[in-house]
Amino acid sequence: MKIFLLDDDKTITNILKIIIQTRGLGEICGTCNHAPEALEDIRYINPDIIIADLLMPEMDGITFVKRAKTLLPQTAFIMLSQVSSKDMIASAYEAGIEFYIQKPINSIEVETVIKNVCQSLSMQRTMQKMQSIFQDSMTNSSQSSSASPTETDYLPRLQRILQQLGIVGDTGCKDIIMIIDYLIKSGQALEDITLNELCSHFTDAPKSMEQRIRRAANTGMVNLAHLGLEDYGNEIFTEYSNSLYNFEQVRKEMDFIRGKSDKHGNVKIKNFINALLVTCKH
Repeated sequence: MKIFLLDDDKTITNILKIIIQTRGLGEICGTCNHAPEALEDIRYINPDIIIADLLMPEMDGITFVKRAKTLLPQTAFIMLSQVSSKDMIASAYEAGIEFYIQKPINSIEVETVIKNVCQSLSMQRTMQKMQSIFQDSMTNSSQSSSASPTETDYLPRLQRILQQLGIVGDTGCKDIIMIIDYLIKSGQALEDITLNELCSHFTDAPKSMEQRIRRAANTGMVNLAHLGLEDYGNEIFTEYSNSLYNFEQVRKEMDFIRGKSDKHGNVKIKNFINALLVTCKH
């Protein structure tokens, strides 16, 4: 990851540079002590991550982030400051930052935050590539075939949903597909059976299967929360955060990712599977 540093105090940028380089957290692609100049520099450098101070002369950090976001919508922002005002911190998050680091700088906190942001960016880019590949595949498929719908139309629909959630490669994905396929073909009502009993139809270790499904569903919610943080109006986020998942729980996961809460969002697995079932049928 390419990291750009902005702080009117050269000592701070030097300390950050040392932490990032000695701990192998990324490549320092540029440093700057003036926000207006930084806006010019980042146009050409195109960093993955920008670490910016909140209180700077000429232009404050929140204004800088808002303007920089219009230039580099895919870049992640981390903010530094001695300010502890909740209103100021909230304004920084509303401007689009991923994390807020309190000064004086703690090297362990800097390392943790940068690693989290790098992981988040990597996940988002992987999902975007998967979505692009899948959309191309669906476009080619629709152009080459005009076959009438069949009773198995729900399978490609289910595959598409799982791919949009970014869990197609997850070990629990196959388990989810088997369960949805079984429920549709058998006409079994999910309300009349426990998840453990349902998994028992496919394996002698139903708890292990249930855990795989739970992990996959949770991963889907985490991926969805990342999409919402990147673009609150994202079609996949708006569609599935209110249907496959509970929106309040997705918001809770978003707050956890931002560092605003120490609690993850929660997924009710039977509700998730039932929502998938309904979506695939219609």
